[in-house]
Amino acid sequence: MLTDWRTAAVPDRVRAALGFIEKMTLAPERLGADDVALLRRAGLGDEAIEDAAHVCALFNIYTRLADSLGFDMPGEAAFARAADMLLKRGYR
Repeated sequence: MLTDWRTAAVPDRVRAALGFIEKMTLAPERLGADDVALLRRAGLGDEAIEDAAHVCALFNIYTRLADSLGFDMPGEAAFARAADMLLKRGYR
């Protein structure tokens, strides 16, 4: 999936959410009600759509702040530990 989400073996609803997130990141001025309707047709509920939008917005803000302020990025081992924790505990 990291190589190309469009061809990855993921459910259609995940692919639709990733398309929405990409558009929200790269062309937010083109985002509209039709995009949300597409997500609903793919099987996403309002809560899932809101979660995707909030996570996308926060990551975009964090990335811009990190780039602007020169934040240090953790190494591969730190990312692996964080991934293990998220897989065990989730975000909530």
